[in-house]
Amino acid sequence: MAISAQRKNEIIKEFGRHEGDTGSVEVQVAVLTADINELNAHMSEHKHDFHSQRGLMKKIGHRRNLLRYLRDNDVQRYRELIQKLGLRR
Repeated sequence: MAISAQRKNEIIKEFGRHEGDTGSVEVQVAVLTADINELNAHMSEHKHDFHSQRGLMKKIGHRRNLLRYLRDNDVQRYRELIQKLGLRR
């Protein structure tokens, strides 16, 4: 269910602010978004998997907190990130 290491490395290269960047808010949100999308696909097939549902809710909350932090500290980076990920309309 989790994203593969290869996919995670691709996300890190795409969203990293510099070479070797794995901890910036953009990278963390992008990795969480990929995880959330995979869990959504899993949940559509396994509706009664409540343990995975709880994990999904925790990931969504973590992503929400990171996005709030980014919005409060750098609105331009926040807008670019949500547009690139297609999170909001």
